[in-house]
Amino acid sequence: MSKLKTLIPALALLLVPSLAFAAESDGGGGGMVGLGAGLAIGLAALGCGLGQGNLAGAAMSGMARNPSSAGGIRTSMMLALAFPESLVLFCFVIAFMLMGKI
Repeated sequence: MSKLKTLIPALALLLVPSLAFAAESDGGGGGMVGLGAGLAIGLAALGCGLGQGNLAGAAMSGMARNPSSAGGIRTSMMLALAFPESLVLFCFVIAFMLMGKI
């Protein structure tokens, strides 16, 4: 419970961009764009890591249960690992495009 009491004020500072970006003089949404760029790449990397971990764990389990099909499982796993990774790269590009707006 004490960790939660420490975490809540820290999250409040992160979620209130007017406090985090008080030095801005243009009055525009530059802080929100920066927050959006950071969240885009951060959440994409988090989701990709979880998805790839689940995929690799399931593939290893399948190879351990049926060693004769390890080649086919490995090929399918490598192909399936490319899709979440490409989504992270798209989010990375979007984050750079958003940072160009600041």
